[in-house]
Amino acid sequence: MPGSRAIRDEVERQVFTVVDLETTGLDPREARITEIAAVRVRGADRLGEFATLVAPGVPIPEFITDLTGISDDLVADAPPLRLVLPAFTHFAEDAILVAHNAPFDVGFLRTASIACDHAWPDFRVVDTLALARALLPAGTLPNLRLGTLARYFEAPTDPTHRALADARATAHVLGAFIDRMHASGRHELADLLALGRPRHRASASAKPLRSGDP
Repeated sequence: MPGSRAIRDEVERQVFTVVDLETTGLDPREARITEIAAVRVRGADRLGEFATLVAPGVPIPEFITDLTGISDDLVADAPPLRLVLPAFTHFAEDAILVAHNAPFDVGFLRTASIACDHAWPDFRVVDTLALARALLPAGTLPNLRLGTLARYFEAPTDPTHRALADARATAHVLGAFIDRMHASGRHELADLLALGRPRHRASASAKPLRSGDP
């Protein structure tokens, strides 16, 4: 098809910022962010990484420490969120934001931005959980958790409930789904945005805050 290569190149040239958070719980109105990490990618190229612990200002529950390894002592000297958010949004600017179960991560970041009186950019968002639902035949995998997808697509980094490892794994999963999208004959950036459109409500089962498969 004439021009299909140019259309496909639009996706390959697009910059994505793949983000992951660790938090003290599931509800952004009550829980707090303890770690933010992101990987900035374009096609197969990794353009940079961002990672920092965050002082949550509240005690970290014991079960969260057991799951993530992030303790009150570990974040004692970490910067507060009001300092981290501007650095993160600068890192992510002019890119499409990507996360696995994006309503969870983006919901926390939006809520935190309001609390910190920080302007949240109007990012376009792609959810790799939505891509999994759209591009994997039903029954392919027992679940669509990040750890399951990372193993299925043979990601070089295992998600570990730490933000940078999980962001790296999500970036690999994103690339695998872009390849699947192209293989299905859909090449436009608009196709990716439509297939990866986040659902309004976060799925707690897709980002479990308990022991087991991340």
